[in-house]
Amino acid sequence: MESSGARVGSAGDAGPVRRTAGSTRDRVVEAAVELTAEVGWSRVTMARLADRVGVSRQTVYNEVGTKPGLAEAMILRELEHFLALVSSAFDDHPEDLVAAIHDSALLVLRNAHGNPLLHAVVSATHGADTELLPLLTTHAESLLAVAKTVVGERLPPYGLDLPGERLDAAIDMVVRLVLSHVMQPTATPEASADAIAWVSARVLRP
Repeated sequence: MESSGARVGSAGDAGPVRRTAGSTRDRVVEAAVELTAEVGWSRVTMARLADRVGVSRQTVYNEVGTKPGLAEAMILRELEHFLALVSSAFDDHPEDLVAAIHDSALLVLRNAHGNPLLHAVVSATHGADTELLPLLTTHAESLLAVAKTVVGERLPPYGLDLPGERLDAAIDMVVRLVLSHVMQPTATPEASADAIAWVSARVLRP
């Protein structure tokens, strides 16, 4: 998956990094995220989106298709954004894998804190909008696979001395650990990133 173009200089950058919507499709997806946060996914309609964006309802259908297609576009948009943050952290630490993992986790967790779609999904897991749950579970495995692939592609330069199956297990552990803190934070982003980095160091630097 290509980067969304979102770029951050370092983990010291605070606050959500949002893309500026350009195309009609971008504007429709952005409006869908906003509406989901405001009124809940079950109340997002193509007509409502059309009014928000200032286009016809047919234009909305032409850009995103059905409502499940819209949900997929929203999810992929957010995944692209977060993976851009991960890539930026690895770019900043080409020789220190644990530091790259630490800053990846820190950037993702900081940006997740102010992410309206994630807040809507977390609300759904607590029963506020159960229509989002099937969408989340439908795409969960594919999203996890994409995230693991992106991380895995960044590891060869670090020269890890681990057999393939062990390396795959380590990548899976780190990605799932970050996602668990995204969905159910139990500490500050800084504390969680420190914990994730500590676990990663124990696994990757035996």
